[in-house]
Amino acid sequence: MVGIIGYGAHVPSYRIKVEEIAKVWGDDPVALSNGLVVNEKSVPSADEDTATIAVTAARYALRRAQIDPSKIGAVYVGSESHPYAVKPTASIVAEAVCATPKLTAADLEFACKAGTAGIQMTMGLVKSGMIEYGLAIGADTSQGAPGDALEYTASAGGAAYIIGNKDPLAEITHTCSFTTDTPDFYRREGEDYPSHGGRFTGEPAYFKHVLSAAKMLLEETDTKVEDYDYACFHQPNGKFYLRAGKKLGFTSEQIKQGLLTPNIGNTYSGAVPLALSNILDVAEPGDKIFVISYGSGAGSDAFRLEVTDKIEERRDLAPKTQDIINEKTYVDYAVYAKFKGKIKM
Repeated sequence: MVGIIGYGAHVPSYRIKVEEIAKVWGDDPVALSNGLVVNEKSVPSADEDTATIAVTAARYALRRAQIDPSKIGAVYVGSESHPYAVKPTASIVAEAVCATPKLTAADLEFACKAGTAGIQMTMGLVKSGMIEYGLAIGADTSQGAPGDALEYTASAGGAAYIIGNKDPLAEITHTCSFTTDTPDFYRREGEDYPSHGGRFTGEPAYFKHVLSAAKMLLEETDTKVEDYDYACFHQPNGKFYLRAGKKLGFTSEQIKQGLLTPNIGNTYSGAVPLALSNILDVAEPGDKIFVISYGSGAGSDAFRLEVTDKIEERRDLAPKTQDIINEKTYVDYAVYAKFKGKIKM
């Protein structure tokens, strides 16, 4: 059975509050915070990008996995904010964690679900016997144009997963996907900021895909929501996350551990990987986890996981997600704009 051998998370320590952004644009911070269910978001510093986030998360994942990095046969980094248009982030990560050059590596893009697509790809390679271990990462330093609604949520962070079939700390017992051509969000080559088709954002984009993939997973595994101890979904904001959970019938107890957006914003490709890492930080052997990602354009990947007793011996070998999130320093809009390159010379 293929599963997670090790995992690691990273979120930049800088934060900006919703009211600080609202103050610049004359918006109502209370209405925004309540409407989006977002209070503040993470901000990458001038020397942080998707590569540095991915490397840090990968090193933490290796600590938990306790494997020789030379046995990693594939590295995939999913992101929509790779530092180079032509130059892979994946090769940087592989070199930084001392993986052998005898591996396959690639950067993946599918809006916010590229990280979970990498998990599926490494699962296939491991199950086929082509590789012993694979490293899949979802990380982003996402963009939002000044004054755009996305500026209140677009943030930075990511998580890494080492996939294998020897003593996993959580088995991935099933995965499936739901994909259509739905143009709710896009950014053309050379554009600094993405565009979003507002009337597509909820339906027929996010909710259609998340709910369809979720129902498919329940049907294919012959399970129901009551069978799961934890559930998490993609979280472009807290409102969509909570609504998706309610529509599917999950309780607040099942979904609250995976909800990180209120305190770090939408980390795009890092959102679901980070939510899952936060769940694994507290899950017990035997717990069942329900995971649904979402990427604009549009598609969702669904996973059913079962935690093993290996979680107890590996969980404390690297910093926990919430401890990383709790280390923070607030910045004002001027510093935020400088770090994010919004000031053009």
